[in-house]
Amino acid sequence: MNIALAIEAIRLGTYDETLKKLYPRYDSDPEKYKNRIYSLLSAYKEHFPEPADIHLFSAPGRIEVGGNHTDHQHGNVLAAAIDRDMIAAAGLNGTGKIHVFSVGYGGLEIDLEDLAPHDDEKETTASLVRGVTTEIQKAGFTVQGFDVCILSDVPGGSGISSSAAFEVLIGEVLNGLFCGNQHSPVTLAKIGQYAEQHYFGKPSGLMDQTASAVGGFVAIDFKDTTTPVIRPISTEELGKRYAIYVINTGSAHADLSNVYAEIPIEMRKVAAFFGKEVLREVDENEFRASIGKVRKETGDRAVLRAIHFFEENQRAVDEAAALENNDIDGFLKIVKESGFSSFIHLQNVIISGQKEHQDVAYALSIAEYALKGKGAFRVHGGGFGGTILAIVPIDTIDSFKQEVEAQLFPGACTLMSIRPVGCAQVF
Repeated sequence: MNIALAIEAIRLGTYDETLKKLYPRYDSDPEKYKNRIYSLLSAYKEHFPEPADIHLFSAPGRIEVGGNHTDHQHGNVLAAAIDRDMIAAAGLNGTGKIHVFSVGYGGLEIDLEDLAPHDDEKETTASLVRGVTTEIQKAGFTVQGFDVCILSDVPGGSGISSSAAFEVLIGEVLNGLFCGNQHSPVTLAKIGQYAEQHYFGKPSGLMDQTASAVGGFVAIDFKDTTTPVIRPISTEELGKRYAIYVINTGSAHADLSNVYAEIPIEMRKVAAFFGKEVLREVDENEFRASIGKVRKETGDRAVLRAIHFFEENQRAVDEAAALENNDIDGFLKIVKESGFSSFIHLQNVIISGQKEHQDVAYALSIAEYALKGKGAFRVHGGGFGGTILAIVPIDTIDSFKQEVEAQLFPGACTLMSIRPVGCAQVF
């Protein structure tokens, strides 16, 4: 359908049921979500010739609840898609080029005859588009030229995976336009990871992309990354008593790929000591028995980060079990233990050498004080900047927000809802 017909269909409620699945709070303010789509389609018309058929896609951000930096070592995680997403309007343009315009960020062009990695595109969105497109074509599908306009409310560099949402979104666009939706969500996640590792230049695990692509609140075991085991986890009992805040610390981590990369590098050094590729393949008892020798070979920080992995990997399993058994207090206790381990062992809270700006550590301290011994809090995602996570008693969410933002800045706290579905083609 053309853009005018698409707008009319949305206005009449033709896609209301689909949009309710994407946005748990849709019923509270349908016009808010519809107006966002109208804005996207208006931006498309402003920047591109109108296509014969317009297609609408969505991919959510994610929160990480358990398993901090375990995925790249083939460990266990607990994660969820959230009701913050990127939406894309796309249409064929009859050329051999991909044109991308992101509202608020600008545009780029990719020539389909030139999909090899570009050194000067490291850590750019162009590299991700090029990488995802390459993998789709490797799978035997022919990608034609298209225009895509993107609108996001997943803040960049915030720790709720704007990059993964973008990768998955581009994959879903290509899947819908050229693959007949044959690729599964997990396949799209792997394609996104490939683009991030080999084109963007960040040695990411697979958690962010999987959580965005699959949706819901899930426990994921990455022991076999070719077929990760994904298990939906009910949060009904947790949701009766607690709400989830993501708190912006005031410092982005978009430009911290180098310090992030040191974590998997050091963990793999420890694994290599035992002749293994990743820590999931190492026997913890053997590690503990050899820890003095490992320390001399790899250094203290690598050993501490390995300790974090072994304990955090089990914590992610225990957190999922606690939720499944409706042991909410036990779950919260483990979440806090995860946060302390990330600070002490993993060391992804403060960038080495920083004195004046320790935004994540400061935000954690403020959250701890505002919770007054209740709920839970921890560093969120890659760390070093971005966001922290707080699980807050429902009856204190207003006072918590007020107290935290008084010490940080207005708008620092964002209440998150779990999105039951991952990437999707709306129409």
